[in-house]
Amino acid sequence: MIGSTQGRQIIQVAECNDIRKWPTAACMVCVLLMMVAAASLQAQPTADSGAKTDTSKLTLEDLRNFTDVFNQVRRNYVEEVDDRALLEAAIGGMLADLDPHSSYLPSDEYEDLENSSRGQYVGLGVDVAAENGRIVVKRVIVPSPADTAGIDPGDIITAIDGNMVKGRLLTEAIDDLSGLPGSTVEIAVLDENDDERTLVLKRELVKVPAMSYRLLEGRYGYFRLVYFHRDSATDLKNTLDSIQAEGTQLRGIVLDLRDNPGGVLQPAVEIANGFLDQGNIVSTRGRNASMQMEFSASPGQWLPDAPMVILVDRGSASASEVLAGALQDHKRALIVGEPTFGKGSVQSVLQLRNGAGLKLTTARYYTPSGRSIQATGIQPDILVANEIRVVKRVDERPREADLQRHLDQEPGDLPGSSSESVSAEEDFPLFEALNILRASETLSVNEDGLRSMR
Repeated sequence: MIGSTQGRQIIQVAECNDIRKWPTAACMVCVLLMMVAAASLQAQPTADSGAKTDTSKLTLEDLRNFTDVFNQVRRNYVEEVDDRALLEAAIGGMLADLDPHSSYLPSDEYEDLENSSRGQYVGLGVDVAAENGRIVVKRVIVPSPADTAGIDPGDIITAIDGNMVKGRLLTEAIDDLSGLPGSTVEIAVLDENDDERTLVLKRELVKVPAMSYRLLEGRYGYFRLVYFHRDSATDLKNTLDSIQAEGTQLRGIVLDLRDNPGGVLQPAVEIANGFLDQGNIVSTRGRNASMQMEFSASPGQWLPDAPMVILVDRGSASASEVLAGALQDHKRALIVGEPTFGKGSVQSVLQLRNGAGLKLTTARYYTPSGRSIQATGIQPDILVANEIRVVKRVDERPREADLQRHLDQEPGDLPGSSSESVSAEEDFPLFEALNILRASETLSVNEDGLRSMR
């Protein structure tokens, strides 16, 4: 935005009086920076709004200093460097010095970010990991080119386009598997029987499942959100509708946000709205008026009578923290796990004229109670470490089932006993979350908000 022009300084183009002697690229950089400087001077705040001192303004000497460095690098660096690459590096460096989340996105990275926000990417549909110097398939997305070709989790990718991958960096292998939609890649795959086959796959736009659902103990819904893309709220609502259409009544919900790095903010707000009837969800505050926003809940919950537990850890960030903070402040959900990452800033992604993008931190966000969680995170209501070693104590005392000629259990006496459950050894935080939901079935909330036994 352009502010007051009071006290504006004009940079005279005539200062570059012998422009013909300047290298073309350096001259372009100089003109570009003059435009930036002029815009920054125009945007200086007025005196009554607390104007900054003149030390924050660019001068012609500052611009000359930049072009001097630019020319020294392009002339004397040990290897020849492309002018455009130097300019992009300068832009990237300017943004990198602001904060860890602002960055310049070349056109291919900007396109990848756009696809990611839609829950999709161009590739083969495999998640891979490096194990003992080998590239191992951990997950195959269905449907995808990899699924059609019969690749299974546990298969080992031994070569990509004829190049052996053993000992290579994982990031390099991922880059080789990526490419333009419709392009092909040849991979050699070793299965669990040590049979190797060569496949030629065509890269496609793959839809990445960002949510999974399990029914635990016949009555608790477990929803794992990997990240937030534009359709995350719709996917969750459609899943809940399908569960109800099947006649299943959920007696409690576990929303697992562990290792969820965030993503698009809007679906996190929509999910919070689905579990609230009123009140603020999140507010954002930035320098510009357009970033002063507040999101509020509207009447009509998805499951108003179902108690809710949200699992978090230090990998839960950004939009995950918005959702957890909103439901915690409104006492709609109990937060269980570890303190979260603590990313309390909002990034706006802007497309530039050349097809590249600019990811810029433009605001901070605040929970309904006015908390900023920047660098502090959401503190769980119940602290549970993600990794706990469970030690079973050996108890020699007999139980009824150990006695000779004991009566057998009658069929149907243990409703839901055949349903899927979770042990403490398998996932202790989830095990604790289910304990909380079981306890909530014996509790009710009176008009004073106090819990009493049924």
